[in-house]
Amino acid sequence: MSRKVINSKQLDEILDKMIQTVQKSKSEVFEIGESSRKEFESLSEELKVIKVEVEQLIQQQDSLENLVRSARNRLSEVSKQFTKYSEEQIRQAYDQAHALQLKLHSLAQKEAVLRVRRDEIERRLIGIEETISKAEQLVSQISVVLNYMTNDLQQVGELIADAAEKREFGFKIMEAQEEERRKLSREIHDGPAQMLANVMMRSDLIERTYREKGKDAALVEIKDLKVMVRNALYEVRRIIYDLRPMALDDLGLIPTLKKYISTIEEYNKEKPSIQFVEIGTDTRLSNDLEVAIFRLVQESVQNAIKHSRARLIQVKLEITKKKVYILVKDDGVGFDTTVKKAESFGLLGMKERVDLIGGELTIQSQPKKGTIVLIQIPTD
Repeated sequence: MSRKVINSKQLDEILDKMIQTVQKSKSEVFEIGESSRKEFESLSEELKVIKVEVEQLIQQQDSLENLVRSARNRLSEVSKQFTKYSEEQIRQAYDQAHALQLKLHSLAQKEAVLRVRRDEIERRLIGIEETISKAEQLVSQISVVLNYMTNDLQQVGELIADAAEKREFGFKIMEAQEEERRKLSREIHDGPAQMLANVMMRSDLIERTYREKGKDAALVEIKDLKVMVRNALYEVRRIIYDLRPMALDDLGLIPTLKKYISTIEEYNKEKPSIQFVEIGTDTRLSNDLEVAIFRLVQESVQNAIKHSRARLIQVKLEITKKKVYILVKDDGVGFDTTVKKAESFGLLGMKERVDLIGGELTIQSQPKKGTIVLIQIPTD
């Protein structure tokens, strides 16, 4: 069989078409985001107007209820003393009480309609906000892809002679980058985005609680809201750490690990206590090795926090001339290491990372007896 050879010109034409397609997609996503943003602003203005109208209706109903009460008292009086009042006076008292009651009922119906519309707008705003966030993320991701396709991929193409090899190489890199971005997008959507949406809803609830149940009930809601905001802040900082702990380049491995553990304890006061012990000297290692060690400790601690229900987590790190020893121990519920679980992706990821740097990973655990994670990594 003859093999079809793709020359450089054909490859450039294919790349140009891909770039045009991606640019068009970026424009379409951007338009969706802008359209959603305009709708969000319009609905926000409508929501402000509705809230003002509801407040005015409540005040009108309060005033009208006093008038209705007075009219009913008047009607009761003239009805009981019909010999004292004429038939015309009794009829007027009845008509006045009836008219005020109808007006009060009309105001109540109008308030109910406005409340339904208000709740509907609030729900739509949450959905639109999510759409805007996703659109912004997609535009950012597509920009990275475009930059890669217009710059990096072309540079790689100059180094790779064979077109098939060039295409395979490029798509593998893109696939790895997109997988990381999908993971980050899921974490933001499931973490801070959901938390902030809940914060928005709870903030509206505080106003209603204050009006309907008083100051003390509103203070309880505010305390709950502070906890939600604190948790959202922790999730944002955790995601930043996942992306790249900036202190690692400047301060080194040991100070960065101390700061990371301190941050976890600060924002997880109800979670287990974490002890960090360093043995030996604070020696700087290669950048790639420090990043790998940080990730392994981070993953081990996060696994213990999420799954072990431990009261105490101990982290020990020893750096020698030839090896780095990492020990992460918890006093939690433990697990049966012989039983494979479908959701144990964290442990699989740790094993793959350790294998890549030529290390050894040992996990010791039994139900109700805690877990010990021991990692040995060569330094040369």
